Amino acid sequence: MPRRTRTRTLHAWRDPEVVFRALHASAPYAVWLDGGADAASGISVLAAAHPGSVFVTADAAAGTVTQATPVDADAEPMTHGASVFDVLADGLRDAATDEADSGPLGWFGWFGYELGAHLNEVPADRAETPDAAFLFVDRAIVFDHAARQVRLVWLESEDDSDAAWADEVEAAIVALDEAPAPPSRPHPHPPTRAERPAVRWRHEPDRYAELIASCQAAIVRGDAYQLCLTNRVDVDIRPDPATAYLALRASSPSHHGGYLRFGNLALLSASPELFLHVGADRIVSTKPMKGTRPRGADATTDEALRTELIASEKERAENLMIVDLMRNDLGRIAELGSVSVPSLLEVEEYAHVHQLVSTVQARLRHPLTALDAAQAAFPAGSMTGAPKRSAMTILHELEGGPRGVYSGTFGYLGVDGTADLAMVIRSIVLTPSGASIGTGGGITALSVADEEIEETRVKARALLTVLRGASDRAE
Repeated sequence: MPRRTRTRTLHAWRDPEVVFRALHASAPYAVWLDGGADAASGISVLAAAHPGSVFVTADAAAGTVTQATPVDADAEPMTHGASVFDVLADGLRDAATDEADSGPLGWFGWFGYELGAHLNEVPADRAETPDAAFLFVDRAIVFDHAARQVRLVWLESEDDSDAAWADEVEAAIVALDEAPAPPSRPHPHPPTRAERPAVRWRHEPDRYAELIASCQAAIVRGDAYQLCLTNRVDVDIRPDPATAYLALRASSPSHHGGYLRFGNLALLSASPELFLHVGADRIVSTKPMKGTRPRGADATTDEALRTELIASEKERAENLMIVDLMRNDLGRIAELGSVSVPSLLEVEEYAHVHQLVSTVQARLRHPLTALDAAQAAFPAGSMTGAPKRSAMTILHELEGGPRGVYSGTFGYLGVDGTADLAMVIRSIVLTPSGASIGTGGGITALSVADEEIEETRVKARALLTVLRGASDRAE
């Protein structure tokens, strides 16, 4: 039987960062889908696991799903053969609600890139991180940035624990100072050589240039039109996840930021790219982002770089190829004739880069769900190249290791049928072995190796600055 959604609107606005610091910064299982420090629209969502919370992880190669209630010390995880999509669908079905404004409740987590490889039946390396990891959130704090309003939203249970949670959280939020705390930042001075953590690139520049040449040879053979070649940076540091995320948030503001901490794993993201949004009206949107220029040091240089991006034949072609791929992916789950491109080759500006962005939309075909849409389109074409299956096969042979969470997607799948999933780019992944960053770019026949290498460095620079400045409090 569906659970009823309850909502309580608080009388006072509080900054999400203030609430996060006070209530969830030390929680071992917590999520923050972050609309940004200066957001004037959209929402942010904060939640943490309680003793009844369900957490699932998937191993795509083994075909297994592990289910746990991690805050309950007496509960043993259970692993069984299953599709993670079936398990997630069952969880949504059990808690489904027809209420129009049920709030963002449901599964919060990520799908890793290697899960996408298995979906597309291409070879994949085994990642250190789970191929999928999702926490079921039935209690959340929702911040409406346009209305400057804070709501508590929860799925009603048979006992009084949910109402007690709402009372406790309301009292804690009301008691907080309205002014946001000073943002966390890296060290005010560059760390000394002795303090700098070891940084290892999977492919150094010379080798990456060779891989670019191999991509272009595959394009000349007709095996692909474009290949999203990626690199990985490993950093020997284990920072406090919350401190590192707040530093990333301060240096790289984004409208699709995210903090997902699941025990000894964490994803810290300043992602600017929407993978998939499914609204209550069943409109599915994706915003492929292909084409990059760095921000300039002054207004004149910045505008020149923006103009250069708009005029670039290579960058425009790269974006258009992925638009065509995403139109095809959405066509698999769309009502006939509903696929459209309402925005093409627009420039979006972020703290460190200009990005060329397009928007593809469709209406979800009945009786398909947001989870079906995610499965049909994953992994995003902007992170594979085209044609997707051939591109992924070639990239597996070239990249020399797993991508893991990087170039997957994160966000939520709602019990009300909605979804909001962002690309895992501009992100830091923390594991017991250290921190990692993924970076890459689309390779076409017109790519210049030195420019592509510099693009990967530009994308990684802000993330490395955060890690180099992070104090190693977790050890």
